[in-house]
Parts: sequence; structure tokens; C-alpha cells
Amino acid sequence: MEIKIGVINVSDRASQGIYEDIPGKKVVELLNKYLISEWTPVYRVIPDEADQIAEALRMMADVEKCALVVTTGGTGPAVRDVTPEATEMVCDKMLPGFGEMMRAESLKFVPTAILSRQTAGTRKSTLIINLPGKPKAIEECLSVVFPAVPYCVDLIGGPHLETDRSQMKIFRPKEK
Repeated sequence: MEIKIGVINVSDRASQGIYEDIPGKKVVELLNKYLISEWTPVYRVIPDEADQIAEALRMMADVEKCALVVTTGGTGPAVRDVTPEATEMVCDKMLPGFGEMMRAESLKFVPTAILSRQTAGTRKSTLIINLPGKPKAIEECLSVVFPAVPYCVDLIGGPHLETDRSQMKIFRPKEK
């Protein structure tokens, strides 16, 4: 079975070509480092518009059948930051532990991490994770939650994701 992973960079300026899409590329780089399972990216750069974010998430989950969708950007308190709201609009279940872990990790580096609104949830058999938009913060946050990602994807009926244990140690309960 082909494994698809969605990557969405939410950025007004990157979607207009004003900024290079560095955050989305950082996610792909990290996933290539962590995963030994073959996977295909489904990639989008879209503006900070809740309806466009929600539609991209629905398409990646329902049509593209992505096992995982990772968004970057739009998780702060600014007026245009609406990624968590769009995510909540499309998810069947929210997984607040992801956001709690990401904020706890980010607080080790910056006191403004309390302003972040990263979250995660599921839509059918797709796990959706909202990451911040800065490449350094993307790596810090994804590295702290990724150990739970493959097992979560298993639990929701997605494909079996395998990692390079020298790069990313994941957790799966032992079979009885």
C-alpha cells in the first residue's frame, strides 16, 4: 500500500511567492530522516484562510488518503493565525496531548511558547498535526511528538510506519 503524507505550509507570503517555502521543506527533510517506510508527499502552500486550510485537510484525508498531514504556520495568536480552528473544523477527534507536549518542549527555548496553539486530531484514518512555522521550532516540536505518531496511525487504521531507530525511537506497545 502506498503511504502518502500531506505537508501544508500555511503562509500568506509563501503562498504569494514573497517568501520561500522553507517550513514545508523542513517537514519533508525531517520525515525523510525519521522514516524508513517509503512514502509520497502530497504538498501544498496555502494562505492563512480557514476555509482553504480546512478544504486542503479534507482533500488530503478523504481524497488523497494521507496517513498523516503535517501543517506548518498559523498557530500563533495573530488575527490571521487560524490553522487550529480549521483543524478543529475537520477533525473527528482532537488529541490535545500533542499540543501540550510541543508547548512544553518549546518553553525550554522561548518563554513565548505559551502563545502557541499547536494541536492535533484525527479525521477518519488520518492524523493531522499542526506545527509552528519557524524551521527550528518545527524540528523541536516534531521530534518530541513523533515517537507517538506511528502508533497513533496504527490505532486509527492507517498504514504501518517504520522509522530509522538511530534517528527516531518510536513507541509501540509489545504484542501479547
